[in-house]
Amino acid sequence: MSKKTLVLGASLKEERYSNIAIYRLRKFNIETVAIGLREGMVDDVKIHKELIPFQGINTVTLYLNAQRQPQYYDYILGLNPERVIFNPGTENPELYRLLAENNIESEVACTLVMLGTNQY
Repeated sequence: MSKKTLVLGASLKEERYSNIAIYRLRKFNIETVAIGLREGMVDDVKIHKELIPFQGINTVTLYLNAQRQPQYYDYILGLNPERVIFNPGTENPELYRLLAENNIESEVACTLVMLGTNQY
């Protein structure tokens, strides 16, 4: 089963959790794509600045606080992922509701913990 994942809010800074998540996702051989404020490479994953209409996204893992998320609502819904993971600090009841209305699962969890405990 493919769990192709979009890291939304990806950072080139090695100390950021989104950066660490990209490395861990790749370590588990999960196909990974990324969007952030700056273009660049993390491991073998290119971070894009533009909202690319990626195909086959299973999971969107968010690294954007709730105030920065509204501009991405239509984009996320358009990808039609199976689930969206709200990492610590990204909780957003408004987006939970929109996802539920579109039959997309939302999980308030930590991608790194999920990977480390084999729950991804």
